[in-house]
Amino acid sequence: MKTTTVLLCGVGGQGTILAADILAKTAAASGLQVKLSEIHGMSQRGGSVTTVVRFGDEVASMVCDLGTTDRIVAFEEIEALRNLPYLAEDGTLLVNAQAIPSLPVQIGQASMPDDPEKMLEERGAKLVPAYDIANAIGNPKGTNVVLIGALSATLPFKVSVWEDVIAKRVPRKTIEANLKAFHEGRKAL
Repeated sequence: MKTTTVLLCGVGGQGTILAADILAKTAAASGLQVKLSEIHGMSQRGGSVTTVVRFGDEVASMVCDLGTTDRIVAFEEIEALRNLPYLAEDGTLLVNAQAIPSLPVQIGQASMPDDPEKMLEERGAKLVPAYDIANAIGNPKGTNVVLIGALSATLPFKVSVWEDVIAKRVPRKTIEANLKAFHEGRKAL
């Protein structure tokens, strides 16, 4: 398999690190080489979190350059816009249909872009109502796993491998809720 690059981006507290770990472990359990790179920034204060997961038969590097990312999974719309330059021309952009105002916006030092969803749709984004889906199934913290479910529908890994990795990676008492979130995410595309 040629090297595939997935960039996951969001803000602190959204579960991007867990989602990236699930993806990386699923690729490894499927027999592929995996490299992972995380940038936490001010994540504990609601700042940007970006993780790159690269997998394939041979992966030379853990970083991605502008215009080379096969898939971007954005946990909110503003981070999707910020990371758009990394998307390859034929790449896939999956975006949680939710905008989280940054601290500068909240204190009046910056403003949100007008109609980020329209801007993203013009770039070919697939908007996934992951936050709404997670809330509807009674798992409000499961937005990240809903997005992993949506992503899984675009990758060649067996569903059973995803399920096994999720069951091993999340707290035991949340396995059933997270598996439900995963399957609802698969249906969202």
